[in-house]
Amino acid sequence: MTVPDSLRQTALKPLWLAVHDRLSSGQAVSRVRVGPLDDTQRAAIADLLGLDRLPGAEYVIALAKLERALTEAGTDLPSVLAALIGPIGDRASERARAKAERAGLWDWLENHPEVRRQPALLGWAGQVRRTGLVGASVERTREALSAALAVLNRLPAEGQPLPTLASEVTGDPHALDDGTRLGNLVLRALAEIFGTGMPGTAYDRRMLWERAGVADDELSSVVLAAGLRVPGQGIAGAVAKYCAEAGHVAALTLAQLRATEWRSAPARVWIVENPSVLAMAIGRFGTGCPPLVCTSGWPTTAVMMLLRRFAELGSELLYHGDFDGEGLRIAAYVLEKTGARPWRMGSTDFLRGLRAGIPGPAPGRLTEASWDRDLARTIGEHGQSLAEEQVAEELLADLRDAVVG
Repeated sequence: MTVPDSLRQTALKPLWLAVHDRLSSGQAVSRVRVGPLDDTQRAAIADLLGLDRLPGAEYVIALAKLERALTEAGTDLPSVLAALIGPIGDRASERARAKAERAGLWDWLENHPEVRRQPALLGWAGQVRRTGLVGASVERTREALSAALAVLNRLPAEGQPLPTLASEVTGDPHALDDGTRLGNLVLRALAEIFGTGMPGTAYDRRMLWERAGVADDELSSVVLAAGLRVPGQGIAGAVAKYCAEAGHVAALTLAQLRATEWRSAPARVWIVENPSVLAMAIGRFGTGCPPLVCTSGWPTTAVMMLLRRFAELGSELLYHGDFDGEGLRIAAYVLEKTGARPWRMGSTDFLRGLRAGIPGPAPGRLTEASWDRDLARTIGEHGQSLAEEQVAEELLADLRDAVVG
């Protein structure tokens, strides 16, 4: 439908803008306020509506009256607005659609397999949600988060420099550089996983990357192990076998592991968090100690490299650690990154290990344990932690059975 030239005059522009804006709200509209109007605009509206006097500088117009005037002019309101301003929108529907898209994004993030495998990342997901969308765009935010999750899935690295890791995952060697959006996203996630604050200095950021196996020092990154008698071509296999036959713990460096090609692996490898438990085992079993690896708290690159190699060669990995906030996060990390299974790490094991009248320290910040949904809640209800050393006898009994078997 054509729009008469009389309706295209500049003086009527405020009227069309005001009506278009109100109708685009997506709500029912019967009256629209227009103004402030100058004398020329007031006169134009009076002529259009056939008023016997000029409207005020602020004028409320009934849409029914405006539609009658436009019908008499041989057109209609939608045609006029579409021709002079643009298609009428629906901001209410747009807001609802945008809200649904945002809700879908956050639901996708919180239920992403990488987040579910490491429940500590739920805290990171909450931080990201509070920060809001990247450039007010759901699509850009999903792209950034997908890249961060791909990096987290690739960690721990095995001592690669940061540009190498970035290039392998994203194709851009500078994607994880200091100050980049992706670098900051991944560092915030690592801070949640390792239970630290967001690093504030370049040194602290480098240390956090190293904790995740990026550019780790080949000499200071060490894994403690006992009872490893598996053939391998290289120094780590020889050192581990010599120490096992002498009833000692082997301290294998990342450099030694990189210089070794394992030909086979133990059928089962037991993993503990604390060196004191490893010491108890070697003291109890000596040269008969079954294959045992210690993470010494948060595992180094050397620890993860050895465990991953054994897993690739078919070893069954069994993990035990402390029953406290950090212990659960370490366990979740080791289980997720190596394929290990929990070993006496359930809520019933925690309850059985408690000693009446001997309360342990507070457990600290607890995150959900993916292998036992009741574990974090149970520890929190008792308000105390349980050190691995306190259940060492049960662990040693399992190792003894393995030796006898």
